[in-house]
Amino acid sequence: MTKEKTNKPSKELPLGFVDRQEKELLVRDFIVSNIKEVMIKYGFQYLETPSFEYSDSIGKFLPDKDRPDEGVFSFKDENKWLSLRYDLTAPLARYIAKNFLEIPKPFKRYQLGTVWRNEKPGPGRYREFLQFDADFVGTKSLQADAELCVMISEILEKCGLAKSDYIIKISSRKITEELFKKININDNQQKLTALRALDKIDRIGWNGVKELLSSGRKDKSGDFTKGANLKLKEIETIEETLKKKSLVTEDLAEILKIFKDYNFNNFEFDPSIIRGLEYYTGAIFEVNLKFDVTNNKGQVIQFGSIGGGGRYDNLVNNFGNYNAPATGISIGIDRLVYALMQKKEFKIKQSKPIVICVFDKNSMKEYINVQTILRKAGVSVEIYPGESKLKKQMEYANKIKSPAVILYGEDEIKSGKPTLRNLSTGQEKSIEIKDLLNEIKKII
Repeated sequence: MTKEKTNKPSKELPLGFVDRQEKELLVRDFIVSNIKEVMIKYGFQYLETPSFEYSDSIGKFLPDKDRPDEGVFSFKDENKWLSLRYDLTAPLARYIAKNFLEIPKPFKRYQLGTVWRNEKPGPGRYREFLQFDADFVGTKSLQADAELCVMISEILEKCGLAKSDYIIKISSRKITEELFKKININDNQQKLTALRALDKIDRIGWNGVKELLSSGRKDKSGDFTKGANLKLKEIETIEETLKKKSLVTEDLAEILKIFKDYNFNNFEFDPSIIRGLEYYTGAIFEVNLKFDVTNNKGQVIQFGSIGGGGRYDNLVNNFGNYNAPATGISIGIDRLVYALMQKKEFKIKQSKPIVICVFDKNSMKEYINVQTILRKAGVSVEIYPGESKLKKQMEYANKIKSPAVILYGEDEIKSGKPTLRNLSTGQEKSIEIKDLLNEIKKII
């Protein structure tokens, strides 16, 4: 008789997803707490929108795909498609339209939330990641655009970066609009394909971009991306124009003047900054880190962009006739965490519990008494959560990097003096329960 084979579930994660451990999460919490402090100081309101939206509310704004079942994770609910949000901006536009009469104008909001992208994953490119957004809605004032750049700069420095570690690159969509007029590109789809190609300059260089501007490009994996089908002369005009550093438009000139008023100079004008999303209408900015990091293959790479944003004056109008010009900025928190953890040593305290070893289950009342005293004093402590001999309990304490164990066997209970063993030094001390807290404080 043959044994029936059982299929066990895979322990592996889908591509583009990652488990995050405590140290990374604590660094992320540190960054998030700094973001919130700055946001409060700058007068932004905290907002949370749902993870799912109707696909027609977000699908048309995706940078890489045209159908709601591509580029996003979607399913059909009765007769309507629902999608996990791709970014936090399209849901904000929907929120503004829904609450237009109630909210103040301008409306300043910030949001921290997970976003999902149903795209081909790659090194440092995940299908799920935490994003931070800050936006001004209901103002055409370029003071708002300038302040977003100043604000992001303050956040990065508050998180431990020096001015030399990053740069804010700025440009304007008006440059590319004028450029498309100059070379007579009027088809919106062709414009969008060209913009998506240009947005990849920092990743694949001009040679790769020129392929995408013409017939298309095959990447290292063999995947082919259709191009914008521009002529060689048109491509040469685009490259020549975007490599110039003297194309300052009227909106950029005003922002640069405001930067001067702020004494803000950690920026660079770069007309090759594009930003792939089609809804930008004016100034655009990109936040770039300037230092090298090591990727998961041990290769030293230039990390580049951790986020950016720009002005989008017409997005809310997709939901109706609303006068809601807007500008915003986004930062990929997980990318920032990854880079910061390589740049500096975070002295973030990881509280590991003192372990009370179990000698006899019948003595549980005594163990709980010691645990209660210490927990009330704010000490992280636990009774060994298992059934093992002392050797296994010590192995557990060392594995979780506990600073000390409390040995409270029959003799110690009789004397009222538990033994405290420092796991770093191996030293042991017999201490009365009333003095235990002070001795533990010396260790932790």
